Amino acid sequence: MVRKDMYITVPTFFRCPISLDVMKSPVSLSTGVTYDRACIQRWLDGGNNTCPATMQVLDSKEFVPNRTLQRLIKIWSDSLSERVDSLDSVPVPSTEQIRDIIRAMETDKGDQISEYLSRIVRFARESDGNRSFLATTAGFEAMVVDLLSRNADDSTIKNVNTLEQAVRVLELTIDKFGDNKELTRLILKSDRDRLASLVLVLQQGSTDSRIASLKILESVAVDVESKMLIADRDGVLTVLLKLISSETDPGLIEASLSCLTAISMPRRVRLKLLKLGLIGELKNLLAAPNSSVSITEKSLKLLEMMSACKEGRMEISGDASLIKLIVQKLLKASRVATEHAVTILWSVCYLFGEQAAREAVAKSNGMTKVLLLMQSDCSPAVRQMSADLLKIFRVNSKSCLSSYDTKTTHIMPF
Repeated sequence: MVRKDMYITVPTFFRCPISLDVMKSPVSLSTGVTYDRACIQRWLDGGNNTCPATMQVLDSKEFVPNRTLQRLIKIWSDSLSERVDSLDSVPVPSTEQIRDIIRAMETDKGDQISEYLSRIVRFARESDGNRSFLATTAGFEAMVVDLLSRNADDSTIKNVNTLEQAVRVLELTIDKFGDNKELTRLILKSDRDRLASLVLVLQQGSTDSRIASLKILESVAVDVESKMLIADRDGVLTVLLKLISSETDPGLIEASLSCLTAISMPRRVRLKLLKLGLIGELKNLLAAPNSSVSITEKSLKLLEMMSACKEGRMEISGDASLIKLIVQKLLKASRVATEHAVTILWSVCYLFGEQAAREAVAKSNGMTKVLLLMQSDCSPAVRQMSADLLKIFRVNSKSCLSSYDTKTTHIMPF
């Protein structure tokens, strides 16, 4: 079994496009796309006649084993087991040894830094008490943050590895530092460009290191000033959008969405994100057949934030296909997703009366779902917004439900 405290980057083509898990028995369809046998079999047994990844109609539902890929996955898995066995033989440093390591790091500027940080990461993962010990060690936080600026100007792989270890240490202990204002000051308000190091890790680091960097950025976005400092840094918003548009790892996409949400409160940041195409990327995530519930919730949350400004409302309202996707999420993904979806529709249709949005909702049979939602076990706020929406469309229950196909199975009232 793979240890939970290891950082493992799974090659993208080892993952099944449906489950996103490493494939156990890879098979290829006539379209050339490879899936795990169990996943694609369930898809085809469900009456589908298309390729899930490309949506091409299949000439044949037959599939053939991908022996080459299966051998590559086996080689990778075996090498991973060897790494686990090797790591298990290395003892976790003691508290006294960590004290010695920290003292050595205060004066060592050489090649040992990465190894020191690796041992600290192992120590921190071992227990909550170890993480508390590190966080309460005088000068430890400032010393690790200083490593970000020490290596920021050198983008060699060696120093990127050092940066990765540093952000992992910070991410593991960040909840133990208490007030994040000091960490915010050290990273964002220093005369040394430590934010550049986090961007470098986001661009070149492993999946787990990038997630750690995103969590650090989210943690230091404590007020309007810090959010603006992050957003105004060249490359930050661009790399965040790239992470949600070109990555396939669900954890990395979720962390990117959370970070974007954390820094998007100021209007100026939202306008920047709109110009960079955020709404289009969120639309793609909502339309993706394999998006997790969490990704759907976070995407709708960001859309809700964008709908709070005029420019965002206009872009949402002018995209009928996006409105349709938002309507589809009502009563389908989760309570949280439903609340965000209703709030978006209420904002554009009721609060600000965008005519294009009203027409798109009507064409998507949105009021039927809103009526069903109102009759479900929803929160008082959602019920009130649903009632407001029904008012503007002058909908009554008899006329609405008469057009609703009771055999539809994709709506799942709570």
